[in-house]
Amino acid sequence: MPDSRSRPGLVVEQYPSQGSWVVVARGEIDIDSLPPLRQAMEKASTALPVLVLDASAVSFADSSALNLLLLIHRATTLRIAAPQPQLLRLIQMTGADQVLDIYPSTMHACTATAS
Repeated sequence: MPDSRSRPGLVVEQYPSQGSWVVVARGEIDIDSLPPLRQAMEKASTALPVLVLDASAVSFADSSALNLLLLIHRATTLRIAAPQPQLLRLIQMTGADQVLDIYPSTMHACTATAS
């Protein structure tokens, strides 16, 4: 059963899948809603060698979210699955798409071979 944590504007769930640890974020990620996501991602980065962030339901993300992604990327193999246009644009505009691995779906991210 997935572990869920919530805060106004953001719901975080997590579960293992195909040798990866998946963290699902739903809602808005900003400085106020970031702590539960940060905690889940930091814990997940030590659970399994690959951390997948399912961003398919992230409706908004600010620079604090991008900072977290880059921080976690430095600590583990981070794969971002299905980011919505606003998050994808933030990643691309900052050049973070040159270092972050982005996949079209959680399934693709979980089953991808190391590059």
